[in-house]
Amino acid sequence: MRGAGDDGYAAFAACTAIQTLQEQGVPHARCVVLIEACEESGSFDLPFYVDALADRVGTPSLVVCLDSGCADYEHLWATTSLRGALNGVLTVEVLTEGVHSMASGVVPSSFRILRALLSRIEDEQTGEIRLPELHGEIPGERREQARAVGAVTGKILPDVYPLVPGMRLAHEDTTEQVLAGTWRPALSITGAAGLPLPADGGNVLRPLTAAKLSLRLPPTVDARRAAQRVKETLEADPPYGARVRFEIEPPVAGWDAPATERWLLEAMNEASQAYFGQPAMFLGVGASIPFMAMLGERYPHAQFMITGVLGPGSNPHGPNEFLHVPTGVRVTACVAHVLAVHQRR
Repeated sequence: MRGAGDDGYAAFAACTAIQTLQEQGVPHARCVVLIEACEESGSFDLPFYVDALADRVGTPSLVVCLDSGCADYEHLWATTSLRGALNGVLTVEVLTEGVHSMASGVVPSSFRILRALLSRIEDEQTGEIRLPELHGEIPGERREQARAVGAVTGKILPDVYPLVPGMRLAHEDTTEQVLAGTWRPALSITGAAGLPLPADGGNVLRPLTAAKLSLRLPPTVDARRAAQRVKETLEADPPYGARVRFEIEPPVAGWDAPATERWLLEAMNEASQAYFGQPAMFLGVGASIPFMAMLGERYPHAQFMITGVLGPGSNPHGPNEFLHVPTGVRVTACVAHVLAVHQRR
């Protein structure tokens, strides 16, 4: 069992679930709680401790992670997949120093070249990623789960995000909304350099433009291969001979859960019915939990219960992050229920 992040909820819930079973005299299997404190920085310490404590951890038959999210506060939500991540900085240089903008039209703009390079990997009209290597086949089971989730979240999803008045989501179909955020690649620009503030911009042709690219990858896509393909595509044959480089951060692999065994599926549904009054829901998550692919590879025969309490309005990583306490209580009770069923399965 692993817990971290989310203002200490995960570690607290893991210990509380076990303590509750012990206080009530409900038997459970041997549990190992592993808490690491660098999740927000990529969990780079976790593999070391998993190796160092391998004799204590053993070979688990069930791995519980309490660091994921939920689409509403009315169900127990189990995470079935996580997208990978590919981040890097694309820099386009055209001059060794800035010059008066009377050179514009003669010297190509670094911004225009960068914009053209981005079109090599993304259709700016639709947001579709053009590179086949960044797409993965969507399993039929995940499509069915997306359809079920879309039926629940379709009406509330536009309210989940703080859209400006009149703004629409990228897809109207509710199933496509779910798949777009869980099983399809997507590009975001999360930072830029070489651009002064509008108030400071003058009649100068800037020497360079740099943009931080954040690509989300489908769960089953090879992140390293995808990174190499993106780098090759962006740096090949630079327009006008500009100096172009794409500096990549270590890519993060996605994760797709193994088939859920019947006992765990029934246990999660029983728990959700008992504590939420609704069946459990199964959802792919558009974010990444970097260590899940590592744990999945290390424990190939284990079952996984990945859940959490980051739901609508919780704004994870934002300045006003919060947790829905009643949901936290219910999810903790659900974990205790699953641990009890695991013992007698």
